Amino acid sequence: MLVCQFWCDSTTVILMSVAPGQDQLTIDELAAAVGTTVRTTRYYASLGLVPPPERIGRVAYYGPVHLARLELVRALQDHGFTLQAAERVLGSIPADASVEELALQRAMLTSWTSEPPEVLSRAALEEKAGRRLSDSDLELLTSLGSIEQTDDGWRVMPYLSVGLGLLDVDVPRESLGLAEAAIRRHMEALADELTTILHEQVLEPYRRQSTSPEDARRLEETVSTLRRLTLEAVVHGFQRAANAVITRSLTSQE
Repeated sequence: MLVCQFWCDSTTVILMSVAPGQDQLTIDELAAAVGTTVRTTRYYASLGLVPPPERIGRVAYYGPVHLARLELVRALQDHGFTLQAAERVLGSIPADASVEELALQRAMLTSWTSEPPEVLSRAALEEKAGRRLSDSDLELLTSLGSIEQTDDGWRVMPYLSVGLGLLDVDVPRESLGLAEAAIRRHMEALADELTTILHEQVLEPYRRQSTSPEDARRLEETVSTLRRLTLEAVVHGFQRAANAVITRSLTSQE
């Protein structure tokens, strides 16, 4: 009886010592947490997008870092990154990156658009546009950045409606191309400058501090808010600048 009690108690202690922690997940739980299938999760793991799991007996367990890496992959794909591009991004991140660092990467690398682009066939694109699209229409929409041709069809950007509206504007299409090039040139310069400010004034001070998952969550929310406010500021800033140009033009004619 005493031997049995000793054996049972000892076995319980051993099992408790190797039992998974509360933050460890089976692959089924991991897939559910990320919002994907077990098969897809296994495929991502086979590509090296997540580190090997911890094994207890025959069961594999995944922790917060596995979850954070898979969430980064899903976020990148949801915003138009191909799986190959996501692999390159994950490959550039140190293997020992913390959950907080991965959350920061997700906040910085995902697109500023609110909706991920979708890939449509030409027929589906015309249905979405509500009109027939000639080859020259597709060429203009592509030059305006409203669509991108892929092996599977056409990747539709969230601002497709802008390009469609310009198809009916009675100005030379060469002029629209010049205007788009000017906008892109100045917007890229503005984006570069604003990104530098964000890195130097917000992200680097954050990295130098002792952070927690809650800090990372707040920073991600902060970056999201800054994106929204920046887009609004760009629109209002252009309106203010355009009004200033009009005022100067009227003044010079007096």
